[in-house]
Amino acid sequence: MTSPQIWPQQGWALLHLLLMATLSQAEEPVCRQRGDSEIPQLYKDGDIMLGGIFSFHSSWKNRQLNFRGFQFAQAMLFAIEEINNSTDLLPGIKLGYKIYNTCSSIARGVRMALALANGNKESFLPSETPCTRPAQVQAIMGETSSSPCMAIATVMGPFHIPMISHFATCACLSDKVKYPSFLRTIPSDYYQSRALAQLVKHFGWTWVGAVRTNDDYGNNGMATFIETAEQLGICLEYSEAVFRTDPPEKIRQVINVIMASTSKVIVAFLSHKDMDVLIHYLSNHNLTGYQWVGSESWIFDSQIAAMDTHHILDGAIGLSIPKAHVSGMKEFMLDVKPLNSSSNELFKEFWETLFSCKFRQNDLSDSNQRKCTGNEDLYEKHNSFTDMSLMPIFNNVYKGVYAVAHALHNILDCKRMCNNKIYFKSSVRILQHIRKIQFKTKEGDEVYFNENGDPAAKYEIINWQPTQNDIVDFVPVGFYDASLPADRQLILENKTILWTQNSLQVPLSVCSEKCPPGTRKVLQKGKPVCCYDCIRCAEGEFSNIIDSITCEQCPPEFWSNEKRDACVKKETEFLSYEEIMGSLLTGASLFGTCMTCLVACIFFRYRKTPIVRANNTELSFLLLFSLTLCFLCSLTFIGQPSEWSCMLRHTAFGITFVLCISCVLGKTIVVLMAFRATLPGSNVMKWFGPVQQRLSVVGFTLIQVLICILWLTISPPFPFKNFKDFKDKIIIECALGSAIGFWAVLGYIGLLALLCFVLAFLARKLPDNFNEAKFITFSMLIFCAVWITFIPAYVSSPGKFSVAVEIFAILASSFGLLICIFIPKCYIILLKIHQVQIVTE
Repeated sequence: MTSPQIWPQQGWALLHLLLMATLSQAEEPVCRQRGDSEIPQLYKDGDIMLGGIFSFHSSWKNRQLNFRGFQFAQAMLFAIEEINNSTDLLPGIKLGYKIYNTCSSIARGVRMALALANGNKESFLPSETPCTRPAQVQAIMGETSSSPCMAIATVMGPFHIPMISHFATCACLSDKVKYPSFLRTIPSDYYQSRALAQLVKHFGWTWVGAVRTNDDYGNNGMATFIETAEQLGICLEYSEAVFRTDPPEKIRQVINVIMASTSKVIVAFLSHKDMDVLIHYLSNHNLTGYQWVGSESWIFDSQIAAMDTHHILDGAIGLSIPKAHVSGMKEFMLDVKPLNSSSNELFKEFWETLFSCKFRQNDLSDSNQRKCTGNEDLYEKHNSFTDMSLMPIFNNVYKGVYAVAHALHNILDCKRMCNNKIYFKSSVRILQHIRKIQFKTKEGDEVYFNENGDPAAKYEIINWQPTQNDIVDFVPVGFYDASLPADRQLILENKTILWTQNSLQVPLSVCSEKCPPGTRKVLQKGKPVCCYDCIRCAEGEFSNIIDSITCEQCPPEFWSNEKRDACVKKETEFLSYEEIMGSLLTGASLFGTCMTCLVACIFFRYRKTPIVRANNTELSFLLLFSLTLCFLCSLTFIGQPSEWSCMLRHTAFGITFVLCISCVLGKTIVVLMAFRATLPGSNVMKWFGPVQQRLSVVGFTLIQVLICILWLTISPPFPFKNFKDFKDKIIIECALGSAIGFWAVLGYIGLLALLCFVLAFLARKLPDNFNEAKFITFSMLIFCAVWITFIPAYVSSPGKFSVAVEIFAILASSFGLLICIFIPKCYIILLKIHQVQIVTE
């Protein structure tokens, strides 16, 4: 494409005429009275007119001059001047401007916007003609605050005149249905509010207070902050609204709420004007010691910092528009004398306010003020006008003007590419082109608008750090970029942050202290979620994080430690040889075994004595052998259960005891039948000879063996980890497998024991030569008593104690049989026979 610099001058003139034709309104002149028309405070004619709406006075009534309005207007004029002097952007076309003063009035702002839309020029043209044709502006720069912008944008929407604000941040203005022609060069509060919530969360402040401006800016911004804060687990103790025109009683009420609060962090979503008022009341009450978190409206404002003489806001932290530098802007803004050519009256008022002088002294009230010469040196003044700390906001005005200029330039290029055909016929086309523009300023800043008419949301994190000269240094300590992933949007640099009261330690602001590991949070009734009590986790539960809301259950093989912050492996428990109870039972078992062997030795030594021979020697030795096995089988119950030991202990116990009872039963039957054999004509002993006795023992034992084989085949005992009896221990025991098999084994033993007891009871009154029946009766009585007592004790004993009860029952019944049947005989053998031998000798 051919460069615009080499276009023939005639071509640019033709394009200029076409542009003027398309931008002008084809309406008839409208006659108005001169007194009804609105006069712009700053005006300069041009080929294309831009409108400006700023507040040069803080109030329409007292007309107190507002230097900030002048600074914003100067930034707009600087951009227009640069564009007019440019050979690359809109060459051959001069931009003009009409800038109105709203005097901080929303109603007047709407009226001025309508004046710009109508374009009545009769009040400021040198011509005396009472009626002129309307000349519509192509875009409007301003307003500064959100509420005026909402009202003006609502009115300007049907006209499709682009309105670009430099400082209106309310998220509501992103609604293109309500405000179709509104754009801005400052990010929406939607992102700022979320960034403030993330900033508060980053420093661990979960219990905060909030103060907001009672207008669209403060209410909408705080609503988004509260919504995001709740999602991040932050609670608001209070949320108060103030406005600069509120009566003192209402503002003092807000101060009382702050003083009565327990939170130490205050999120202030305030405009700089409302902060001016609030800081005065805060200073009167000397409300220091609070950590302030501020919005971009006041956090970077040197005028607010200068007013804070009581150091209420020391250490404040908040979000600010990133620093900017526009070469030549500062020098242009400080050269205010060209304003004299645009508006002589406004220039005089500005000059008199700036230097506290008067050009004319007509009354007594002016006699104390010096006379203005017009040659005063502006560079010697140090006030809010000469302060360039708001350069990022001035840069927003600058970018807004350039956005309009680039859109117009693109329109001219399109008209050239379309062979001078009319491309657009209304301001709708300009609005469409502004929404699509994307360019870089001379300083390298990228300018574009998203679908909502907003720029990219980027903020600097600013920390107030007072210096020795009581001048606040606004130190950047971080950055926020909403275009980055959520986990990287908030970036804090490794810089020292100065907190309230010049502390280097992050202040604490929580409703409740953090719950340490091992506890869980329980909300306090009727209070926000940030207020809670810390309850210790129950046994078997743990929490290993701070502020846990639940305690987790330990796995089955684990148990919570003393602090309840971890799970440790449960202690395994079984009846072992090392512990006292296991050692005692082992000793008793070995003692019984040795005692049985000793009795067997005695019986073997005196096997030819009548007392041994009369007691059925073969069954006696078999009984002693089975008792030895009974004592030894109790050892299989001690030690850690294994698959083989579980099967061996119950089957060995069942078989050896049946063998033992079978022998006793055989001896009882022999005693009983032997008495009957002494009767005349009785031949019963031939059925109870040695062979029959052996077969009976084998037969009774074989039945138990078959029961055990069936048990082991169908559902054998197996090692089992018992988690139920003890919460903090694992009991390793032998599960029965088939309970029917276990009780069948015990039942069969009990049946034989009961039969033996009955037979012995029947033979208890036999002559003294056959008094063994008495001892068998007594032994069976002990045996049955032990095992009848064993059943409830076994069922009710937990863990290893059930094993100990079973061993005790085995040993007790074995000792009962050994002592009741064999000890009397040993007494006779060792003492009586020995005494007879001594007497004989």
